[in-house]
Amino acid sequence: MRRELLLEKIDDLKQMMPWYVLEYYQSKLAIPYSLTTLYEYLKEYRRFFAWILDSGLSQVATISDIPLEILEHLTKKDMEAFILYLRERPLLNANTHKNGLSQTTINRSLSALSSLYKYLTEEVENQNGEPYFYRNVMKKVSTKKKKETLAARAEQIKQKLFLGDETTAFLDYVDHTYATKLSPRALSSFQKNKERDLAILALLLASGVRLSEAVNLDLRDLNMNLMIIDVIRKGGKRDSVNIAAFAKPYLENYLAIRQVRYKADKTDLALFLSEYAGKVNRMDASSIEKMVAKYSADFKVRVTPHKLRHTLATRLYDATKSQVLVSHQLGHANTQVTDLYTHIVDDEQKNALDNL
Repeated sequence: MRRELLLEKIDDLKQMMPWYVLEYYQSKLAIPYSLTTLYEYLKEYRRFFAWILDSGLSQVATISDIPLEILEHLTKKDMEAFILYLRERPLLNANTHKNGLSQTTINRSLSALSSLYKYLTEEVENQNGEPYFYRNVMKKVSTKKKKETLAARAEQIKQKLFLGDETTAFLDYVDHTYATKLSPRALSSFQKNKERDLAILALLLASGVRLSEAVNLDLRDLNMNLMIIDVIRKGGKRDSVNIAAFAKPYLENYLAIRQVRYKADKTDLALFLSEYAGKVNRMDASSIEKMVAKYSADFKVRVTPHKLRHTLATRLYDATKSQVLVSHQLGHANTQVTDLYTHIVDDEQKNALDNL
């Protein structure tokens, strides 16, 4: 989604929110949370507050009028009723007969509410330096995790990673082969954005940064001499991330044409630009997702930018056998999340079985 459109949708949601959600939004924007994350959270709050009105838990006319006291006094049973509503509500899609949201979507909704409650009960300060209230009902609500072992998840992910020589083969394919299949009109568009697209693909594969981190990069955040980028991680923490050397020529090729090709001036700070009808914009997350899907599907299998992050992490673990290094590269606080990559590259168990 384009940044301008995203801001418009956020503004529409803010218009209907209670004052304490607007305070929450301002607080998280200052950290900063990404606009995409805040947009998704606001959508979840709209759904939650609409349920409160439909359930008769508040007698006010609009979402914006729901008082803070309603959240303070919601019970564990109330929250369980909300979860049941999400699980059993009819889907809006008329082409399906299934009811209810997926567990992943329910978990996302509960995560958004947990963040809001944590802000209201721990982070915010009233005029006396105290939070608005202390009772956090979300601490009593448990989420259901998808049941599968790391080994099972690793096998599913492994089929969608560009491991070994496939990383460079993928970039070579986009660079030298992809254009041969295009119509004249599609070829013109590809040629205009080829250097930029290759630079983005190479950066994702060579650094493992998240999509939001790549989108928010400014030109000044890239140090080509040290091959490092400065990013804002989750939680607003600034981090310096190393870039593998194979990405350097792709980044150099893009930087050489960035200003002229996209008509950029000194006020266009974004590293990755798009240009449409003479207007220059920061390339948005949706456009990058579509671009990655287009090239990857034509090469091997349709993947997401997050799978390119998994690719870098798996290759780095395979080369170093160090979960600590992988967690540092990905910006994780501990090595627990990186356990997955040990299962993707660990062939000792299979080799032992073959020798029985």
